Amino acid sequence: MLLLLGLGLALPRAASADVPIDKAISRIAADAQFDGWVLVADRNRILSEQGAGTIGPLAPDERFTATQIWPWASVTKQVVATMVMQQVAEGRIDLDRNAADYLPALAGPIAPPTVRQLLQHRAGLRNPDDSPKDARGTPSFYWGGPTGLDWCLGGRAAAGGDWRYNNCDYIVLGALLEKVAGTPFDTLFRQKIARPVKLRSAAMLEGKAVADMVPAAPAYVTALPRYGSAGALAGTARDMLAFDRALLNGKLLPAKARDTLWAGDPALGYMALGQWVFSVPVKGCKVPVRIVERRGGIGDFQVRNLILPDLGLFVIAFTNRETFNFGEIWTGKGFSHDLLQQVACTETRK
Repeated sequence: MLLLLGLGLALPRAASADVPIDKAISRIAADAQFDGWVLVADRNRILSEQGAGTIGPLAPDERFTATQIWPWASVTKQVVATMVMQQVAEGRIDLDRNAADYLPALAGPIAPPTVRQLLQHRAGLRNPDDSPKDARGTPSFYWGGPTGLDWCLGGRAAAGGDWRYNNCDYIVLGALLEKVAGTPFDTLFRQKIARPVKLRSAAMLEGKAVADMVPAAPAYVTALPRYGSAGALAGTARDMLAFDRALLNGKLLPAKARDTLWAGDPALGYMALGQWVFSVPVKGCKVPVRIVERRGGIGDFQVRNLILPDLGLFVIAFTNRETFNFGEIWTGKGFSHDLLQQVACTETRK
């Protein structure tokens, strides 16, 4: 997936900068015609937090705020992968063990995947993207057809080989966690993530009104909860930052488990477990920057969650514009790259 130009874990040497970070990010957002919310922080401080543009057709006179609830979409998978690694660290799950040992519903004539293969989208499960499409081309799994664990477990193929992005992998992992912990997934999320990190707003949409989010079309009331443990978390950008900080500082996982979580595999396009981890040149930085990237998108909404672990920096961006192009960091251009360039390669954060 990623054609990267270099590896390296050394810290970039900061270059001089004449523009305060708030103004620089505002300029980058304006140049990209970005509408949404951007948060930049280090381990201790929020360095910049600002909205760009207006909410849009459903609220044309409103602007984005720091208390805005956003769908986290597939950043949910990053959280789920962390929850799996908590169970691994506690000795309750073995990544390379047959997943049917933890979730008997996976047993059958076809050899079940391992837990690691579920985390890497290599489990051979049925894919919601292949369910019948509506007039807009949207798979019925999300908008009104059969859904959930039983659907995901039907008609699966052999595990292994190349990866294929599949929300069913994380729906199954959510059920597996429920079985291992003996508690519903949303309760486990509160116990293992939300309470320890003191998240103020983040919750599964099964238990939170979609109406609390950035204004969204009524169809999302049906669609978003159907993503379950693959994409149904919602919360503020500040809650996402709190999760990121806790993950980096060891509050959620011991270092060994976090290193496993963040071990990007070059053979799989630098996929790690529930996220991508790679080092890449960023214009203005003297050496490549190591990046933990998790992206997500559901309908109109998109999110980028970027952790720079060697620098202790975090970049979070949300938009409710489906057509907005974040670009790819490794190409050396685009909105995501330009944000990272400003944050990682300048002294504006001091």
